[in-house]
Amino acid sequence: MEVVNFAESNSVINRYIAELRDIHIQNDRIRFRRNMERIGEMIGYEISKRFRYQTQNVETPLGIAPVCIPNDIPVLATILRAGIPFHQGFLNCFDNAENAFVSAYRKYIDDKNFDVFIEYIASPSIENKTLIIADPMLATGSSMELAYKALLTKGTPSHTHLAVIVASEQAIDYLTDKFPSEKTTLWVGAIDPGLNAHKYIVPGLGDAGDLAYGAK
Repeated sequence: MEVVNFAESNSVINRYIAELRDIHIQNDRIRFRRNMERIGEMIGYEISKRFRYQTQNVETPLGIAPVCIPNDIPVLATILRAGIPFHQGFLNCFDNAENAFVSAYRKYIDDKNFDVFIEYIASPSIENKTLIIADPMLATGSSMELAYKALLTKGTPSHTHLAVIVASEQAIDYLTDKFPSEKTTLWVGAIDPGLNAHKYIVPGLGDAGDLAYGAK
């Protein structure tokens, strides 16, 4: 699996991630959601460079202009609820995309252990389409894996792009073993070294869903 780590090069994405992490800024929910949306727009732009294109002639008031237009119409899939603002950023970039939504949640067995459950999926066919799965936080990788398996009930994509804002090294190693290596690309804003006892990313940014929408 190819991993594209935006933190390895300098870009404005670093600023938005810094604000998402900053305890003095992140409690502004409007700004928190908007920063997630901005990062989605920028990752979407980078993903668009991997699409297939064809030349189309466009009639202007003064003549004909040849323009390269993407052939791919992606399916944008989001893991609820934290992924909604992130998803909107991709939708701003791919405004003709199809959309899918998956509900995944942690059910804690005790203070340190949990299982991940999928309760809901709404998706078009993804057969031979470009699939983009957006989830802002990739802690263990379990939710992403289960969401992908649920989406596979709707077909087999031609290529899968996993889009993440912050991931742990453990989760990336986990997904590398679980996803088709030649047909998967993971795009990540930053990679953090580990997880705490409750399986939250350290240093991370906290609970993205709560910061975006309030405590559960």
